[in-house]
Amino acid sequence: MSNILRARNILSDLVAFPTVSAESNLELIAYAGEILSGAGARLSMHHDETGTKANLFATLGPEGDGGIVLSGHTDVVPAEEQDWTSDPFILREAEGRLYGRGTCDMKGYIACCLAMAEQFAEQPLKRPLHFAFTYDEEVGCFGARALVEYLARAEIRPAAAIIGEPTLMRIIEGHKGCYEYTTEFRGLEGHGSDPDRGVNAIQYAVRYIGRLMALAEDLKERAPASSPFQPPWTTLQVGRIEGGAARNVIANHCSVEWEMRPVQASDADFVKENILAYIDEVLKPAMRAVWGEADVVTHTVGEVEGLEPVAESEAGRIVSELTGLSEAEVVAFGTEAGLFQSAGISAVICGPGSIEQAHKVDEFVSIEQLSACLGMLERLVPKLR
Repeated sequence: MSNILRARNILSDLVAFPTVSAESNLELIAYAGEILSGAGARLSMHHDETGTKANLFATLGPEGDGGIVLSGHTDVVPAEEQDWTSDPFILREAEGRLYGRGTCDMKGYIACCLAMAEQFAEQPLKRPLHFAFTYDEEVGCFGARALVEYLARAEIRPAAAIIGEPTLMRIIEGHKGCYEYTTEFRGLEGHGSDPDRGVNAIQYAVRYIGRLMALAEDLKERAPASSPFQPPWTTLQVGRIEGGAARNVIANHCSVEWEMRPVQASDADFVKENILAYIDEVLKPAMRAVWGEADVVTHTVGEVEGLEPVAESEAGRIVSELTGLSEAEVVAFGTEAGLFQSAGISAVICGPGSIEQAHKVDEFVSIEQLSACLGMLERLVPKLR
């Protein structure tokens, strides 16, 4: 069976696992583990706290440092509220495209990696080849964070990681971080006719948002002169606000969902230090002067490090040789790559499909893109011998 036919068949199976982030990925992980163990890989599986999700880390070749990681996330975004042409969890082929939820983001890449497992295993590998398949990328990269922590504990030190997010097989060397938060305001309700006797959580939330927007302007002045991103500075934005009961009731609760996309770690520290000081020195004292139990609490949804472009990148050099591309780019969307980089592993992003298809109705990956990805992986074989 050809590699492209094998990859297509595996992708069909992967799509059939409805691994929406809110659901379990264990059946898919077991399926991938069976293929990899059948090729002789050594498997390590690690569950989340609920026991319903797991990372799979598998290795072909010798033990030791300096391996190459092929990494992809197994979760997908929901499809039930979209008007798909066909069942999103049944692979459909039409005009050279393979349709289904997750085909490009990013089960197509995982299918290619699994399709190549036997061919990799047949080689006299002198360098470890690792497969890393994670959970919950779409909701905070929780699986990848747990994975790099496991690698540190186990003293497994890969040299390079290729994260196969959809890039149309272009080399991506950088993206901003993505830090997501929900800030809750807890006030004291009362009759709207006497606002001073209550603590209006919405009004304090508005003041908080105003401070965030002032910091957003300050961040523009902190943009590195050499920043390759667009826009070149760290951004802040508020995505959702919810609170209150009725127009004539003092609101006793309000929540603000906001995000920050840092171009450098120091910007994240700058924002967090300033907004915390504003809460402790301005908002809380004013709220508690009326009601001592008033509070402001920020919950961290996820803090995913960006991928910083570097002058010397082993992962970049490897993928450049494999694809024949000499130029690398940066992108706006976030990935797990920054977590690998923060763990001391050189990382780049390169995978089949277009990010323009990700999360959309009738998501697809072209057979041509899968073939290009398989070609890259086939050319990886000599570098492992």
